[in-house]
Amino acid sequence: MKLTTICYIERDEKYLMLHRTKKKNDMNTGKWLGIGGKFEDNETPEECVEREVKEETGLTLKSYKLRGIVTYISNQYETEYMYIFTSNDFKGELIECNEGDLEWIPIKEIFNLNMWEGDPIFLKELRENDKFFTIKYIYEGDNLLKYELKTY
Repeated sequence: MKLTTICYIERDEKYLMLHRTKKKNDMNTGKWLGIGGKFEDNETPEECVEREVKEETGLTLKSYKLRGIVTYISNQYETEYMYIFTSNDFKGELIECNEGDLEWIPIKEIFNLNMWEGDPIFLKELRENDKFFTIKYIYEGDNLLKYELKTY
């Protein structure tokens, strides 16, 4: 199984999004994602999200909130558990990312981007609900077959 984090960094009603275009053998090629990546050995979710945001963007998170956990089940990829964070409190200047292009996208426009089929479901939850949530996605290839959302 794979453990990952993702952070949706917000400024002026925009999310900082990464258009994955540069990494070789990337299951996310061509997709738009928040900022994040895989855990390193002995990392907590908080340490992972702080490191990934710094490495990919040059920004340092001053505060952030764990909003949910996504479980991805797929017939093509290994099972993934993704911790979702949000932040609007950060410092620093953006750097060039070696995985793709960073862009501040108006939140109302993010649903028009090329992303995983399930991403709009949890993004809507982030915008409309302050409760912690878990969501389980069942994928066949790139197609979302079903999902189960729970809020706490």
